[in-house]
Amino acid sequence: MSVDQLRDMLSSCRRAVVFTGAGISTESGIPDFRSPGGLWTKYKPVYFDDFMRSEEMRRETWRRKFAMEGTFSQAKPNRGHQAVAQLVRRGIVSSVITQNVDNLHQDAGVPDDKVIELHGNSSYATCLDCGTRYEMPPIREAFLRDETLPICDRCGGIVKTATISFGQSMPVEAMRRAEDETLACDLFLAIGSSLVVYPAAGFLSVAKQNGAKLVILNREATELDALADLVLNEEIGPALSAATGLN
Repeated sequence: MSVDQLRDMLSSCRRAVVFTGAGISTESGIPDFRSPGGLWTKYKPVYFDDFMRSEEMRRETWRRKFAMEGTFSQAKPNRGHQAVAQLVRRGIVSSVITQNVDNLHQDAGVPDDKVIELHGNSSYATCLDCGTRYEMPPIREAFLRDETLPICDRCGGIVKTATISFGQSMPVEAMRRAEDETLACDLFLAIGSSLVVYPAAGFLSVAKQNGAKLVILNREATELDALADLVLNEEIGPALSAATGLN
């Protein structure tokens, strides 16, 4: 069985890296972006330049944030997240590179310093000028009262959720760390990603070219399946639980 192959690869590797996309979180009730019924069928993405240029676009972005907040706040780590956390605790996985912004890897017990967030984190906000961190409750209270836009109380800059929008530069430090981890691993496990978003999906090719074994676990086929040493088109939580022995 393919799950048995994955179990063997995990037990024999020296240093594994996990790369996750939206598919690992759909089992927690968080919709993905591209599938029918996904977020992009309901909302046209707001580009970063439009967010910066227009107060109305900033308000629309915050409206969407708080409209979807109930879904995100109720989501709990599923068996896939728990299995990944178990692999980190065992010392098999050195880091988790994620395209997700839902904080569920951390909620499952993966230490902050082991999670590399390529697209940021939606659980807090930051000033785009000075980088000051802001927690969500005060922003939510003010916005839901009269749609007051958050402004940095230190420098007066624009405050935005700590996520990467379309057209916004990728986080330099996170990309550097992800590349370093990819080059250091001998097993790269891509989970729940459609693998069409670059430069993030490019880490699979980097790992393969550097001699690492490549595993793709996703419910549907991807364009990079031909690169992989093992492809599992299965439900993520059950497959990972079986491969890690997590009941």
